Amino acid sequence: MPRTNGWPTRRCGHRFVRGAAAAVALLSGLAGLAACGGTSTDAYCGSVEDNQARLSKVLGDGGEAALIEALPIFRTLQAKAPDDIRPDWDTVVKRLSGLQKALATAGVDPKTYDAKTPPTGVSAVQRQAIAAAATALGSTATVAALDAVQQQARDVCHTPLSL
Repeated sequence: MPRTNGWPTRRCGHRFVRGAAAAVALLSGLAGLAACGGTSTDAYCGSVEDNQARLSKVLGDGGEAALIEALPIFRTLQAKAPDDIRPDWDTVVKRLSGLQKALATAGVDPKTYDAKTPPTGVSAVQRQAIAAAATALGSTATVAALDAVQQQARDVCHTPLSL
């Protein structure tokens, strides 16, 4: 087949363009499927549904330490979260993990820890780390992230998460 400047002639180029157009259409269709509830969203919503009752029980029964006790569930949801909600789950899990770590480092039980009267043996540095982690957990950014994951669960998965 004749070529001009290394490019196929019009006749050969027409087949190339038609093949490229078909490939672009196929890729666009696949991207559209993923954006409209593809397997990533389906897997996440399945996980939300599977964990809803357990999460409600942990949060309902857990008292002051409920969020920390729910952390393994949150990590499961974070791992399955689609890209659009993953940053919010990352924020929630990071802040809860920070508080859990600060409490564990101080050797205190999250269920019984009282910042006003901390147990003996908890140093000032440990109290400060716990307070900083608790403040980060209660920040507007964390509250907004919690609201976002709840809204996503309701709107996309049609499953309420009461956090």
